[in-house]
Amino acid sequence: MQMTDASPFARKSWMATLAKASPARLAGLFPDLPAHTVLRHPEIGAVMVRGRIGGTGSAFNLGEMTVTRASVRLASGEVGHAWVQGRDKDHALRAAAVDALMQTDRAADLTASLLRPLAAESGAARDLRAAKAAATKVDFFTMVRGEDK
Repeated sequence: MQMTDASPFARKSWMATLAKASPARLAGLFPDLPAHTVLRHPEIGAVMVRGRIGGTGSAFNLGEMTVTRASVRLASGEVGHAWVQGRDKDHALRAAAVDALMQTDRAADLTASLLRPLAAESGAARDLRAAKAAATKVDFFTMVRGEDK
């Protein structure tokens, strides 16, 4: 088994990209799962989401989020895991299969054909949300009044 450290996508990055991807889009880009054995059938559960005020304050419990997890082993022995937001079991299995394949010599092909498009689409959606939010920004300023001089 080889880990693709040379890939511009480290495992943490590709797992985040797969977890945040639209299940339908992931299925469209990666329709056929490779031969695999399911080690952990998709399980639906909840995780506690924690936050910090300003990123530096004390951590607090923000709330719970539904997640689905799965693990698979490819016929060649690589093991893949996935945790995805929501209750989509197929999404979790597909993401786990991609995680396992990213540990093989197919990593470069998957990066080009799957991960880069998903990351680009995610970035475009993030930019669109930011532009919509920026359009509602109000700049407050203080006018100098005569009695303030």
